[in-house]
Amino acid sequence: MTARPQPPRPRLAGVIGGSRADEATAQVAERVGRVLAEAGCIVVCGGLGGVMEAAARGARDAGGDVIGILPGASTQDANPFVTHPVATGMGHARNVILVHTADFLVAVGGEEGTLSEIALGLKAGKPVFGIGTWDIQGVRRIAGPDELAAWLEH
Repeated sequence: MTARPQPPRPRLAGVIGGSRADEATAQVAERVGRVLAEAGCIVVCGGLGGVMEAAARGARDAGGDVIGILPGASTQDANPFVTHPVATGMGHARNVILVHTADFLVAVGGEEGTLSEIALGLKAGKPVFGIGTWDIQGVRRIAGPDELAAWLEH
């Protein structure tokens, strides 16, 4: 019996950022989600509000899937744009799961939780892109979603 060739697995793109986002940051995050979905990526995020919800909305609007790695024990906590909620009951420790699940990370703005995800991503050797986020050695600073789209095309 010969195994049928499988299509390539879509890239898993981790989008990280604050649970609260001002309008400008939310617009950038939404565009990031859209760009990722249009490139065939599955968005992986923390599944809650702010940057996470905006990126999820952008991905869903473009027909993409969104995995939400939730801090609590209930999938009901996910924002309405998450297609695959994962309840961890682990609080901020869920950041490790998100980082190791993603093939690369895109940080949009962010707070202390985003800082921990960036550090975990760099420690794991993942490409980490930053748009208006922490200025840390190893983070590939990009101007916005269009620059991310260009990287995805290569």
